[in-house]
Amino acid sequence: MTRKYSIIIPVYNRPDEVEELLECLVKQTYKNFEIVIVEDGSVTKCDTVVDKFQDKIEIHYYFQENTGQGFARNTGFRYAQGDYFIILDSDALIESNYLEIVENQLNTNYLDLYGGPDRDHPNFTPIQKAISYSMTSIFTTGGIRGSKKNLGGTFHPRSFNMGLSREVYEKTKGFIITRMGEDIEFSIRAISLGFKSGLIYDAFIYHKRRTSFSQFYKQLRFFGKARINISRFFPKELKLVHTFPMIFTLGCFSIPFLYFIYTPLFYLAIILLGIYVLLNFIDSTLKNKSIKVGLLSIIAVFVQLLAYGIGFISEGRKKIFEEKGYKQTGERIEYPS
Repeated sequence: MTRKYSIIIPVYNRPDEVEELLECLVKQTYKNFEIVIVEDGSVTKCDTVVDKFQDKIEIHYYFQENTGQGFARNTGFRYAQGDYFIILDSDALIESNYLEIVENQLNTNYLDLYGGPDRDHPNFTPIQKAISYSMTSIFTTGGIRGSKKNLGGTFHPRSFNMGLSREVYEKTKGFIITRMGEDIEFSIRAISLGFKSGLIYDAFIYHKRRTSFSQFYKQLRFFGKARINISRFFPKELKLVHTFPMIFTLGCFSIPFLYFIYTPLFYLAIILLGIYVLLNFIDSTLKNKSIKVGLLSIIAVFVQLLAYGIGFISEGRKKIFEEKGYKQTGERIEYPS
């Protein structure tokens, strides 16, 4: 079976990123696809970039008032003509055989809904490599992000690299919230309707994500808040493992007070934290073959866990005091950097 794919890309003030992604799509070995660009209220538009590719590839451009990435993807779904939809973030890069890998997988072991992992590109900066390490490390996320352990079952695809059949869209009606964990909520809801989900391990993207630690902090704080928001829709999806960044954050902030409360416990906490830092440094240095990236990874790990923990705590506090049954739909003006 030969499918036509609709590649849906929501964009917000990122024309340069879109151009890089379109250059990747032009080189795809599998040719039966269209591209749907949804410009979500950008001030700096990518329409002139899209125009440069009109004679190279089937591409459609739509501009709308800002609604956030979830609802921008819904717009893309409505205009898409393909049999199968693929959502990519605008800051993604893909290899030329990405679509060929997806097509072969769906013909061999069909998935109604799939996700692919993200990797760091050889040309990424040391900070980008450190951030990529932190997001995939066994010491921060348990190493489950993009792991082969997620090749089937109840894997929850994330929208930076997600595929879904037209039937999934028609039955779910797309995203019901526009941010704050909208992709996880969507995946859980689709799976609850009986659709088969899994990871296509080789359908990876190079995800540029953040290019500075300040941007990384902003987005991970947002992720921490999103985890609480998901629990508003699916309370059972808030698990003990999700509290680790909160515990880490509270622990870090408590260490100075331990010196005055019970000095031996203070020194024990310092030793344990030192071991944790050393393990991350050694692991990242070996994996990236770079001491510089290893050192930067220590900063990335602290930024990730503290930002997520602070977001988790702040949104958790709101949830405790809000009215029962409240749903945070997450209306927004800007995408997280």
